[in-house]
Amino acid sequence: MKGTTMLSRKFLRRTGIAAASLVGFAAIAAASLWELDRAFPPPLPGRLTVSTEVQDRDGQLLRAFATPDGYWRLDTHLDQVDKQFVNMLVTYEDKRFWDHDGVDVLALARAAGQFATSGHIVSGGSTLSMQLARLIEPRENRSLGSKIKQMLRAIQIERRLSKQEILERYLTLAPYGGNLEGVRAASLAYFGKEPKRLTVSEAALLVALPQLPEKRRPDRNLTIAHAARDRVLTRMVSADLLGEREAARAALDDVSGLRRKLPALAPHAAYAMLPKAVPGKPLQLTIRKSVQQGLEQVARDAAIKLGPRLSVAMVMADARTGDILGEVGSADFFDASRSGWIDMTKIVRSPGSTLKPFIYGLAFEQGLVAQEMLIEDSPVDFGGYRPKNFDMGYQGDVSIRQALQLSLNVPAIRVLDSVGPARLMARFRQAGVSPVLPVNEAPGLAIGLGGVGVTLRDLVQLYTGLANGGKANTLHDGTEPANAERTTATILDAQANWQITDILSGVKPPEGALQRGIAYKTGTSYGYRDAWSVGFDGRYVLGVWVGRADAGAVPGLSGYVSAAPILFEGFVRSSLAAAPLPSQPAGVVKARREDLPVTLARFGAGADGLVQAGPTEPAPTIIFPPNGARVDLATNS
Repeated sequence: MKGTTMLSRKFLRRTGIAAASLVGFAAIAAASLWELDRAFPPPLPGRLTVSTEVQDRDGQLLRAFATPDGYWRLDTHLDQVDKQFVNMLVTYEDKRFWDHDGVDVLALARAAGQFATSGHIVSGGSTLSMQLARLIEPRENRSLGSKIKQMLRAIQIERRLSKQEILERYLTLAPYGGNLEGVRAASLAYFGKEPKRLTVSEAALLVALPQLPEKRRPDRNLTIAHAARDRVLTRMVSADLLGEREAARAALDDVSGLRRKLPALAPHAAYAMLPKAVPGKPLQLTIRKSVQQGLEQVARDAAIKLGPRLSVAMVMADARTGDILGEVGSADFFDASRSGWIDMTKIVRSPGSTLKPFIYGLAFEQGLVAQEMLIEDSPVDFGGYRPKNFDMGYQGDVSIRQALQLSLNVPAIRVLDSVGPARLMARFRQAGVSPVLPVNEAPGLAIGLGGVGVTLRDLVQLYTGLANGGKANTLHDGTEPANAERTTATILDAQANWQITDILSGVKPPEGALQRGIAYKTGTSYGYRDAWSVGFDGRYVLGVWVGRADAGAVPGLSGYVSAAPILFEGFVRSSLAAAPLPSQPAGVVKARREDLPVTLARFGAGADGLVQAGPTEPAPTIIFPPNGARVDLATNS
């Protein structure tokens, strides 16, 4: 008995020593692995190199730029991807993804058994973590050693990233054929949409592609891609993720063999944003994607109709905020014949008659005019300056309303002469716009007919005041410096502003255009170089320029014929809900002609009702006979 007790004690002592040794060995092994893990970490960059994205105001992709190595690789987060696609991917590639620590032992054992019995690979045992390891550290060959290294890397990755982060990196880096990487780039290229709402058929194809991306590319091997998609659908039925009927319906969908270009909207603004790019962070414009798409299509269609070398620029803004919702710098950015790379929204050109509303607006402010006041449209000489109408004819007596609606030049200059060119320029500067005058020249009467330089943006900024009760807002699209000043300034008082809006709302739309309840003005610069049309409703302003980027003359070009139809089509295609023009303010009088006081019956009439000579109009002079000449008055008998 005593001997047995001693043997038991020896056994326990030896067992304890062995256990302690095993624990010590395990601790040493763990410490060694820890040190190895720290010494040889996986090449996990803190931020992946992805395409620079330019987004609209709502986060929708306007334009992407390829990575420095030439790939379309868009940063992807789980909330940007259809949930059913993620479930299908995990079920197909790694059904125990949420449970293992990087390596699925059961999957590896199954794959090894299938290989042993069949002599070839039936199914792989790679987890999504192992596939991510291969994507960030491509293997040189398919050897056992590289597979073991991949498994170790997967374990390291699992220690450093959450399951969601692993999925997001896989969805950003997975190959989809050619230079497409990541599910977002693939979905945009193959289906023309973000992967947020994929159909079952589309999701199945995107699950299948990364395994053999070049072989299964639908744009090159449509039959193979179709078969790969169907295998995924069959697997989803076996895994009870899809019903048989749902999978059968999805299998009937065609697989498109088209690879589309990624979105490339707002090119001028997008390139202007590039200096602000921060790796991994999208750039954002105030543009709305639906508006931009509509305007760009209108500009392309119009340029084709207008003919070669002519371009179109457009700016649409929210008058209440100054946000630019759409801007088209040219009809086609890549069309060299139209100098498409030049952003014509920012080029200084002659505005033609588009400044006339502000001339009359100042006259309404000063009580100089009324809508039904008569004004003479006839030849006149302002100290050597003799304005002529666009059609070289004259209307005689017209109302102020008619003079502005018909865009008659002589009446506009008569009114500007009374208002004062310097006062008009001062009001423009107050609204944040500084028109360009010839060097060393003071503001003159010619500015009323386009003898000054402005940009399309300038015009739209001025017209935001007409759409916003007289308060003009500084335009901005997101490309400006962070410290750029934003202002709201009075361009016209509220009563004068309504009078002008009421007049412009009565201008006849161009032939064939849909009436949209907008007020608008057209203009044509000297020499038929620029055609303009600027219009607004109760909230939105759209400006259109048509011409050649090299300022060449275009016979027959005019604001009403060339630019106004584009304006009306732009409003329709912008997809913005029409906002009604403001109602008549309290206290504003729109008198009939017979009700006007004598001082407002005819422009230039004084208190006695007589027409006063303009302050710059010269007195009549005798041209013939010349001074000192002798005239024989004798008559023959």
